[in-house]
Amino acid sequence: MFFALDGFLFAGWVVRIPAIKHQTGASAATLGLALLGVSAGAVITMTLTGRLCRRFGSHAVTVACGVLLSLSIALPAQTHSALALGLVLLVFGAAYGGMNVAMNSAAVDLVAALRRPVMPSFHAAFSLGGMLGAGLGGLVAAGLSPATHLFFLTGIGLVVTALAGPVLLRHPAPVVPERADAPPADRSGKRLSGRARKVVLLFGLIALCTAYGEGALADWGALHLEQDLHARPGVAAAGYSLFALAMTAGRLSGTALLERLGQTRTLVAGGATAGAGMLLGSLAPTAWLALLGFAVTGIGLANIFPVAVGRAGELAGPGGVAAASTLGYGGMLLGPPAIGFLADWFSLPVALTTVAVLAGAAAALGYGARKAAHT
Repeated sequence: MFFALDGFLFAGWVVRIPAIKHQTGASAATLGLALLGVSAGAVITMTLTGRLCRRFGSHAVTVACGVLLSLSIALPAQTHSALALGLVLLVFGAAYGGMNVAMNSAAVDLVAALRRPVMPSFHAAFSLGGMLGAGLGGLVAAGLSPATHLFFLTGIGLVVTALAGPVLLRHPAPVVPERADAPPADRSGKRLSGRARKVVLLFGLIALCTAYGEGALADWGALHLEQDLHARPGVAAAGYSLFALAMTAGRLSGTALLERLGQTRTLVAGGATAGAGMLLGSLAPTAWLALLGFAVTGIGLANIFPVAVGRAGELAGPGGVAAASTLGYGGMLLGPPAIGFLADWFSLPVALTTVAVLAGAAAALGYGARKAAHT
């Protein structure tokens, strides 16, 4: 429920960005600076949330961040300048980043207790929540003001937190016996070995490579279809939806895939599939082939981020989740501007091939991590 709520609220905010831009009178440049508040708040908080989880428990921090995220989503609609928007987005970003680390830490403990690789199922809930939030936002955008819409989302968020939160608070995180093959990790505050830190960094880089592709397709996929392949606006808009739907389907089947192939093969196969899909998506001569490429990319990328964050959490507890999530989120932020610069220097299709390159890098890193991580 908390994974779904996180995706639902974030998507609800994203679909109202154009209306908030008009309300604040921000230019494209000043809006871009204001939106950095989300990134800054998230990255700063992600680096601190691991410590809070060790001190207060990941369940309590998840519930607290759920309340803060629900309350803070109403704030952007109350602003009337780019500066005020940037400041309230710092709060929203802090809640979003904190919730991501805390709920992933809680999920890592549950995965270990269940002894089944169900991490992709949690991320499928996030994807489904995002699709629901974006769909609802599209339906009410014409009839409700941003203030009414976002206030309504606050109410939904608080109700969900009130229903799901007590369950988490009643049941502390399960105590999982140390694995005999795990490197010296820290789930209680002790220093990690240098080798364990390197492995966590490695999985963080894998998360970065896959999140880069998510960010790039979210911001540039539709433009590529419309500008380079002359697709109709409706077809172009379907590009990211198809990618997101394929990613959700991939995550729903992720547990079965991990049980059949294991973590290393899942990472390698996912990266290779995403790389091939994105080469088709970026270089295809027709919009329909490009859409097929986007769908294949979504299936390939679906389980890489959950596996990487989950493995980092197994090795280093909440601190590992925080490190991998911060790097992954950085990749999502890096993707869109990097694609923009490369598109200016070369072309948008060529720029989008970097998604394929980094997907291939994720596959190579996943293969290289097989011995270090004892998968």
